[in-house]
Amino acid sequence: MGKASRAVIFLAGAVVGALALGFVAIAMRHDALALLGLRAAADTAAPTESVPVDGLDDTGVTEGDSTAVASESPVASSGSYSAAVRLAAPAVVNIYVARVVAERVPYNFLQDPFGEFWPRYRRRVEQSLGSGVIVDPSGQIVTNHHVVADADQIQVQLADGRVAEAKVVGRDPDTDLALLRIDLPDLPSIRLGRSDALAVGDIVLAIGNPIGLSQTVTQGIVSATGRAQLGLATYENFIQTDAPINVGNSGGALINSRGELVGINTAVIAKTLGVEGIGFAIPVNLVRGVINEINTRGRVVRGWIGIATDTVDEARAKSLGLPAAGVVIVRMTSNSPAQRAGLRPGDLILSIDGKAPKDAREVLLRIADTTPGEPLKIEWQRGNEKGDTQVIVDEAPQQVRGRN
Repeated sequence: MGKASRAVIFLAGAVVGALALGFVAIAMRHDALALLGLRAAADTAAPTESVPVDGLDDTGVTEGDSTAVASESPVASSGSYSAAVRLAAPAVVNIYVARVVAERVPYNFLQDPFGEFWPRYRRRVEQSLGSGVIVDPSGQIVTNHHVVADADQIQVQLADGRVAEAKVVGRDPDTDLALLRIDLPDLPSIRLGRSDALAVGDIVLAIGNPIGLSQTVTQGIVSATGRAQLGLATYENFIQTDAPINVGNSGGALINSRGELVGINTAVIAKTLGVEGIGFAIPVNLVRGVINEINTRGRVVRGWIGIATDTVDEARAKSLGLPAAGVVIVRMTSNSPAQRAGLRPGDLILSIDGKAPKDAREVLLRIADTTPGEPLKIEWQRGNEKGDTQVIVDEAPQQVRGRN
């Protein structure tokens, strides 16, 4: 083959190779552009990632502001309540109580075959546990009265492991609350919320020491508010929740999604009947009032006139021979302010200071809210006779109630 033929073949091969490389470069550039276009589109369509807020209550809402409930909590919007727990849990403590109790020794025929001439008793130490909440950095702790009732020794263990002896500052058995104090430095404290701003369906968390498992957190919702006539305390206005409250949780914290205290866990009912999810907490507004009374006066002062009342409907009123439905006096203490003013069992209470009561609970609370020494004008009906009388309110004696 001549030189000319070889040159032509070389040139043809070079041209074909160059064209092939050109096609490859164009294809690669097209893929690269498509990939870049997809990425750009993805970057344009992707939402801006929100930066988590470290902390709660950045809304500027102060305690007592009713807008606190309306503004969305950053905790709730993130779907986690860990920030609320971190804020509140250090102020929740374990309470260990020791009581010396006397119990009767069972009769033993072998030791005393001629019979037992007098009963024999022995002493033993009974231990129980509960929870409490530090409400002030000075060392004030709120718990349930029934947790520390008849205690000979009270020990408090903090979340950081420190232990201290606690002294009782004051008690209020009528609301099942007690105020303790410990002497330790650098104490955490919980922020008090507003229980009157709670609504059914709000998320709440219970923190406590159930069966000795300290710092246990359970979640639920507010099932109801203003629960009464449960037989748990003299003055009842409970928050009902389905957040699990177990043995040892009594006196612990019920908090909202912002980590604020809204209640003191106190009881769960009907567990022996197989009912689950019915727990009760004392609202923090009531707790705040009891704390102030104990710190100011050393005790809680309430009005009292010595009557027990009941709410009767139309059918029951007719069966009892009462003139109408309403609130009726069912019992009266001898020589009480009500008796001295001329009221009698069976009287129908038409109004107190001009306002008709809705039920027996309202009568109790309105009397309790009256300062001892002040008069109350009570309008009554006795059969077909109507009248009114002024009752001078006395200070209520504390009703020490036992708890199972």
